[in-house]
Amino acid sequence: MKQGEPAKSAKSGKPGKAAAAAKPGKPESHLAMVRRARRINRELAEIYPYAHPELDFRNPFELLVATVLSAQTTDLRVNQTTPALFAAYPTPEDMAAAVPEELEELIRPTGFFRAKARSLIGLSASIRDNFGGEVPGRLADLVTLPGVGRKTANVVLGNAFGVPGITVDTHFGRLVRRWKWTEQEDPEKVEAEIAAIFPKSEWTMLSHRVVFHGRRICHARKPACGACPIAPLCPSYGEGETDPEKARKLLKYEMGGQPGQRLSPPPDYPGRPAPPLGAG
Repeated sequence: MKQGEPAKSAKSGKPGKAAAAAKPGKPESHLAMVRRARRINRELAEIYPYAHPELDFRNPFELLVATVLSAQTTDLRVNQTTPALFAAYPTPEDMAAAVPEELEELIRPTGFFRAKARSLIGLSASIRDNFGGEVPGRLADLVTLPGVGRKTANVVLGNAFGVPGITVDTHFGRLVRRWKWTEQEDPEKVEAEIAAIFPKSEWTMLSHRVVFHGRRICHARKPACGACPIAPLCPSYGEGETDPEKARKLLKYEMGGQPGQRLSPPPDYPGRPAPPLGAG
């Protein structure tokens, strides 16, 4: 897909219209829902073959820190902040010894900087003291670190250690409920129900694809239904703008011909790198 082009169905090549699943009638069986969910995942894999974590990182420690910083802010703002942060504190030992006020000033752009600084110093000290200076590669160990819950742990495991995990952030939770894969609101319950639908080998990439779709097309306030390539599979079609021309104007990042969130995106990313902090 070229930047700025309307999203098209991975199968039909045509913009999606009203979803068959949204038609009134016999309730969808669990088996039918599972089949529809797996088809959505297959189509998302065709739409976003380059899906990836949208945080810049070079090692597990950088990903862990960036993920903690990403709470209540955008990945873009984190990516614009971390180059100076990692230049000053490249290892857990360095960050554990940071002067809190100096660390706070570096991460101020990400918001909630005092609480985040406490978490970063605490988790760095724990990695230094309890794990030999290396980020642990087990969920049970990661969640013992200050400021690290299941969501952060699954991000690190899936993307730094290759351990499959489902990351339930706000985008993921919103879309799986829109698609009627679950009615749960609690992230751990959402994670458990979605994990039961898909093979474990799909968990990490499923998370990326769903989040990519939520950020680019299926937005929280005004989803671009008329430009959505999986509209025929969506039981919530019509919650957003259905006019194709108007919907195209709602597309974000590479789908709308705009920069992505990473300053250093993967080589196969079709969009433009994001600008550094203070550059435009």
